[in-house]
Amino acid sequence: MKFFIDTANLAQIKEAHEMGVLDGVTTNPSLMAKEGITGQENVINHYKAICDITDGDVSAEVIATTYDEIIKEGEELAKLHERIVVKVPMIKDGVKAIKYFTSKGIKTNCTLVFSAGQALLAAKAGATYVSPFVGRLDDVSTDGLALIEDIRTIFDNYGYTTQILAASVRHPMHIIECAKIGSDVITAPLSAIAALLKHPLTDNGLAQFLADHAKAAGK
Repeated sequence: MKFFIDTANLAQIKEAHEMGVLDGVTTNPSLMAKEGITGQENVINHYKAICDITDGDVSAEVIATTYDEIIKEGEELAKLHERIVVKVPMIKDGVKAIKYFTSKGIKTNCTLVFSAGQALLAAKAGATYVSPFVGRLDDVSTDGLALIEDIRTIFDNYGYTTQILAASVRHPMHIIECAKIGSDVITAPLSAIAALLKHPLTDNGLAQFLADHAKAAGK
């Protein structure tokens, strides 16, 4: 399973990359705004800076919601770097745009997916990735992980190559469960990824090893 980091923070992207587990990056307008990245030129330069850090795909989201504007904006984003994946919303014009981008060899990530039917439409249109939002479904008392499982079953039934990119992943158990279900990718904040490192028995065991070594060395 691939690990993407869901942020526009360059320091966090570098930290994940240096950890050796980073396969890509996802961003959106909210994450850009959180980092104070405003203005078209600044946003474009920030995408380029992200691409310079990671060796994997970088999802860059369009703001447009009509077919012609999605195409125009998406093509401009795709020209920025070979690793850019055009992130398109799950709307009718978005699905149409995904079909167009696919025909032009431009990678796409269909975002804001909350049902298996939406994921199926995106896959039929040729999306590279489909992003079901696990945490946001949990927020409204719906099983987000069950959606991942349903999409996995459908894609496997018909041999769709669209990758399931579990989004809105908020904690380490989301990551583990997505891996068990068979999600191709998870995208999560650095805190959730780093939390996989921690276990009290690891901490206790290391402390004991170090104490025994110090004792044997006469320290």
